[in-house]
Amino acid sequence: MIIIEGIVGNSKDPHWQSRLAGADIDLLVLDQWEAQKSRLRKATTQDVELALSLDRNTHLHDGDILAWSEPDKRAIIARIDLKEVMIIDLDEVVSETTEMIVRTMFELGHALGNQHWPAVVKGTKVYVPLTVDRKVMASVMKTHALPGVRYEFIAGAEVIPYLAPHESRRLFGGASEASHSHEHQHGGERHDHDGDHQHGHHH
Repeated sequence: MIIIEGIVGNSKDPHWQSRLAGADIDLLVLDQWEAQKSRLRKATTQDVELALSLDRNTHLHDGDILAWSEPDKRAIIARIDLKEVMIIDLDEVVSETTEMIVRTMFELGHALGNQHWPAVVKGTKVYVPLTVDRKVMASVMKTHALPGVRYEFIAGAEVIPYLAPHESRRLFGGASEASHSHEHQHGGERHDHDGDHQHGHHH
């Protein structure tokens, strides 16, 4: 069991890229939910048991180096695959009449709620994680083509810096949570959200 209390660096950093060339790299593959946690136990792809014990405000980014052994040239690197995020921009709507704003916001909220999509509102932007295929989300937005409402898709990793930890948990943790809670209503298997998502690596 290796205890990880901090990040050594990030593999995308040019300084590290040269050091990691030819190194033995082991991956800790995390989903969006796990990446938000500062406490976690999980095995790497080479079956090394890790216990993360990070500072509360730290969350892992894709490519973070969790452990590095210079003599062995061995590294353990976090691999996080963040979903894309749809950003709905309401800047144009806000300059409309109050009545128009209220109607548009209500209809937009109704459309998103109908799909059970989690969302985070910041200023005049609404962030929605891609819980379904991008084409499906685009067609829902087109169906409800609301005046002044613009949207675009952006990589999850690019959105994280703009969000507070609780917001990114809602976006990225919330996405898997929402689908889990859906399964429960239909008698699906119950997931222990805070337990070890380890499947066969129990201690």
